Amino acid sequence: MSWKNQSGGPWGGGPRGPWGSGQQPGPGRGSGNQPPDLEELIRRGQDKLKNVLPGSGNFGGRGALILVFAVIVIWLLSGFYRVNTDEQGIVLRFGKFVQTTQPGLNYHLPYPIETVLTPRVTFENKIDIGFREQQDFRRGTITRDVAEESLILTGDENIVDVDFSVFWIINNAGRYLFNLQNPEGTIKAVAESAMREVIGRAQIQPILTGARAATEQEVLKLMQKILDGYQAGITVTRVQMQKVDPPSQVIDAFRDVQAARADAERLQNEAQTYANRVVPEARGEAARILQAADAYKERTVVEAKGQAARFLSILAEYKLAPEVTRRRMYLETMERVLGGIDKVILDPSNKGSNVVPYLPLDQLLRQTPQGGARR
Repeated sequence: MSWKNQSGGPWGGGPRGPWGSGQQPGPGRGSGNQPPDLEELIRRGQDKLKNVLPGSGNFGGRGALILVFAVIVIWLLSGFYRVNTDEQGIVLRFGKFVQTTQPGLNYHLPYPIETVLTPRVTFENKIDIGFREQQDFRRGTITRDVAEESLILTGDENIVDVDFSVFWIINNAGRYLFNLQNPEGTIKAVAESAMREVIGRAQIQPILTGARAATEQEVLKLMQKILDGYQAGITVTRVQMQKVDPPSQVIDAFRDVQAARADAERLQNEAQTYANRVVPEARGEAARILQAADAYKERTVVEAKGQAARFLSILAEYKLAPEVTRRRMYLETMERVLGGIDKVILDPSNKGSNVVPYLPLDQLLRQTPQGGARR
């Protein structure tokens, strides 16, 4: 019989342990603050395993083999892992990158030989530059400006305040995890550098008005080129400019300048409208004058040619009968000259007043309608 079945054990005097009391001290019990005995803890663990495993009467041999086998099976089964649809599995063997696994159930050598990282590769990440958004349960979302990131010098030596966001996803999880020490910090630095380079080559006026989309695309292309050179495993999906304004210290003066420019453009447009109306009218008037001059020229030339032809025909008649032709030309001329004037005929051969009495039929003809109207 072993000592544990005796009433007092090797120390005698009832069911006492080696400490001389009825109960053996355990954690939190016994006299004083003595720690539990290591051999006692081992013995208790062996007793529990004997009760669980077959052949509890003899713990050595077969039971130990079963225990080792169970531990090995559990260790091997711990190598199964699952990769979600929005993730990639990155297998590390003793800390070194080995392979990339796709979504689904996969297996790797159990820890500590191999471990697995499963970063999300389809989730669109966002980095804000020039501002920070904070949530306040009273006031909602609060935007805080970061001047050291947002103030940028333009190509025409002006300063512009630019707040923008960069959206990106992981296209190669292995490169993303092991080629960049601080991925988000690197993306932020690359985005800020690209934006400063693009705006540094541009004028302030297009940036503030209609060149935002072109600026965003140019920054995106430059960022992607730099990150591809780093082999970062990142795809920049879009760059969104949130706010583009002059610095707050000069924004009032800048708005005055913008208003003056708008007035200048308005006046220029009005002047152009007036020019578009007056110039065609002037051109039409000039064309009309030119056409009238051409008509007068044609009429004058034709009349001159007619007069010349008439003179030639009279000349031919004159050669045939000079005296008669001369007399007829004289009479026709006098008729044309004296026909429209009032005449008084004097005849020196008459005695008295020398006035030749005659009946002015032309005047009577002109006065007849008036006399008829009086009747």
